[in-house]
This record gives sequence, C-alpha cells and structure tokens, in this order.
Amino acid sequence: MLDTNILEQSIFTILTLFMLGGSLAMILNKETIFSAFGFLLSQIGLAGVFAMLDNRFLAIAQIMVSVGAIVVLSMLTILTLNAKEENLPKEPAKLGWMLLSAFIVAPFTYLLFYALNTLPAHFSKIESINSKVIGGLLFSEWVLPFEIVSILLLSAMMGAIIIAKKSLQGKES
Repeated sequence: MLDTNILEQSIFTILTLFMLGGSLAMILNKETIFSAFGFLLSQIGLAGVFAMLDNRFLAIAQIMVSVGAIVVLSMLTILTLNAKEENLPKEPAKLGWMLLSAFIVAPFTYLLFYALNTLPAHFSKIESINSKVIGGLLFSEWVLPFEIVSILLLSAMMGAIIIAKKSLQGKES
C-alpha cells in the first residue's frame, strides 16, 4: 500500500512539471498560439495545486477565469492578429536573460519559501475561510478591483485588434 505522503508528493511533482513545462513552452515558443497552449497547461497545473490544497473554490475559479476566459480571449486575439515570424522581435540573448532573471529571483524565492514555512501553524489552519466567505468578499468588498481587471483585459484585447486592423489596412493600400 502506498503511503499517502508519497502519493501527494508524486502528484505535486507532476503538477509542478505541468506548470514548469507550460511556462517554458509559453516563453520559448515563437508561435504565439503554442505559447497560449503553454499558458493553458501551466494554469491547469496551478488549478490542480489548488485542488490538492483542498481549496475547491480557487481550483474552479482558476479553471473558469484563467483557462476559460483569459486563454480563450488570448487565443481569439492571437488568431485575429495572425502574427507572422517577420513581425516578431529578434531576441538573440533570450535564454541568457532568462537564466540571469532566474538567478536573481532564486534567493528571494528561497527566502519567501523559508518565511512561509516558519510561520506559526495556527495561521495556516484558519478554518473560518471557505468558498462562501471568499465569494462574498469577492463580490462585495473586492468587486471594484475585479471589474477593473476585467475592463483592462477587454481594453487590451480591443487595442490589439485595432492595431492589427490598422496594420492590415496599411498593407492593403
């Protein structure tokens, strides 16, 4: 019989590999549609981590918002823009910049991990927070930031479509 701790660690490792693989695919692919698929894969892995933490609300919200809305809007925008290889910026040292950024961020990530692991246990075992409380807060006290983010995403998509339309009209003339 498998130990539940080993099983949880195995599932967490698989979900982490999903998130890392999706993130790398998102960054390293030159085709924007494959980058969107990489983002989709990393967000599904993150939803799985939320489910492992027994937070069904965040797992479902992650799938509905990130996977359902943002990825679909991103793919719609990408397919509308139809970016070509010659229009993409030349990035000869992209891998070097990625490694340098990871090297700079790694100590801060370790410090954050250490700080979160040394918090008293009673802070991480708050039982009064559930999906009903989070939903109530999201649609009462946090409704303005929620709507601002949705308007920001909508305006970014509309701006990208307008820019693409102008560049297509300029090529036709």
